[in-house]
Amino acid sequence: MFFFCKIGKLVGILGLIIGVASCDLSSPTHVGDNSKIPNNLKAVSYSALPGWCDDDVRYALQAFRNTCRAKIQYNGSVIPDPELLREKCNMLPSASADTATVRAWFESNFQPYQVYNDNGTKTGTYTGYYSPVINGCRIKTAKCNEPIMGVPISGANYKGVSKKDIVNKKIGRVLYWANIVDVQNLQIQGSGMLKLEDGKMVKLNFAAVNDMPFKSIGGQLKERGIKPDGGYSADAVWTYLKQNPKLAKEVIYNNPRYVYFYETKEHSVIGKLGTPLSKIRSVAMDDSLYTLGLPVYINTSLSDGRSFNRLMIAQDTGGAIRGWIRADIFFGSGDEAYKVAHGQHSQGKMFILMPKEYSYVKPR
Repeated sequence: MFFFCKIGKLVGILGLIIGVASCDLSSPTHVGDNSKIPNNLKAVSYSALPGWCDDDVRYALQAFRNTCRAKIQYNGSVIPDPELLREKCNMLPSASADTATVRAWFESNFQPYQVYNDNGTKTGTYTGYYSPVINGCRIKTAKCNEPIMGVPISGANYKGVSKKDIVNKKIGRVLYWANIVDVQNLQIQGSGMLKLEDGKMVKLNFAAVNDMPFKSIGGQLKERGIKPDGGYSADAVWTYLKQNPKLAKEVIYNNPRYVYFYETKEHSVIGKLGTPLSKIRSVAMDDSLYTLGLPVYINTSLSDGRSFNRLMIAQDTGGAIRGWIRADIFFGSGDEAYKVAHGQHSQGKMFILMPKEYSYVKPR
């Protein structure tokens, strides 16, 4: 059995042998059928993945365990054969396996495919998101002037209804209140923590969306010839709008997209796949193209210029995340995550990892 990354020390070699013996790397009993590989994917070797040998893939394995616990919806154009993917989940290395063992397991069980755009180019855009902590209130106040709403229990239709109408007509259940700018940020990020007046922390997760298009807030300011101090970064835009509340309400309501939330005692951030997201190991991708839950290797850079080469797991999606090479990196929660996420906007390559014996199942 050949593994791409060389092990330089005897200890590493022994660890690999022991690790391989402890997890099943045998040939699968199931092979997919209805072979169809989208033209956007080209099989490559692991040598084509920049930095593959330097990534501590143990953290990706932890995230992939969550995939294995999820109820996967097999949709899109890149669909793993359900039986074969389940078989991989039954062959996972132990939680205590070392990096070499885990890397060997991925190499043995998954084939990387480089992703291309429809026009043949092989780079796309990587942004970032996080889970904010904002101040909230149980009732409406001067500072808490915008409702955070849950899906209507009355069954009232909210699909195709604009944000302005949803809020004005109260199409939904008011959960809490917060500053309108913070609520807009919460909607963009998809989840967050509320710090209430008495210090209690409340976790809110994404529940549903009204399926209306997203209109950029910063883009609207730019169209009006307004440039906040600091430019059009999220930090600069939110600060400027808090200083101009009338303008804030106008441009925020001009964005018709609305996100509903639900309150949970679980403080983990839950993605579209329905599992907890893993800091800098979970990524949001276009679920009209990809089945969520798949491993994906990303080659890009961070907002501070550092290279970012990591094995991630596609566990979330977003209204603005559309296209073959387009992803949103989850950076975690709170202020530290915000510092990295809010400036993230870079170009890079993408490689999707599919079970080696996989034959593509035709899209339904």
